[in-house]
Amino acid sequence: MSLVARTPVGLARVAYIDGDIEDEVLSELAARISPRMLVAPRQLDEPRRELDQYFRGRRRSFDVALDLRLMTDFTRRVLTATAAIPYGAVSTYRDVATQAGSPRGSRAAGNALGSNPLPIVLPCHRVLHSGGGLGGYTGGLERKRLLLGIEQGQLPLVG
Repeated sequence: MSLVARTPVGLARVAYIDGDIEDEVLSELAARISPRMLVAPRQLDEPRRELDQYFRGRRRSFDVALDLRLMTDFTRRVLTATAAIPYGAVSTYRDVATQAGSPRGSRAAGNALGSNPLPIVLPCHRVLHSGGGLGGYTGGLERKRLLLGIEQGQLPLVG
């Protein structure tokens, strides 16, 4: 299950909802963007449609407008570098850090990826350790394996 939130600027948050984390995510949005939130499913039709298309193998990149204000400048640079990794391909923490302007900042890049408020849309799951290990993933390693498997054609598509 996931939570999707947008502002008038664009998509601001995609969160995996496991257990009681929904309240935590909503509190973060209230504190950092606005305490005024509305449930307006129609406003989320396009991001949800694009996510559904992705999981069905019919979308390789996202076109929805993004609201990046939940990110620091460094996180924005790291995620911009990550967004350039082609569908089905992978990169390393070191390469992403270098692209973000911090060639020795692999660990910092990993932390930035771990705080990605827009997983899947900004594909942090495509980043691995230099030795080929999976590294971490906010949604858990099983989800990371699932996403990489879908993109590399190794798993049946969802839906």
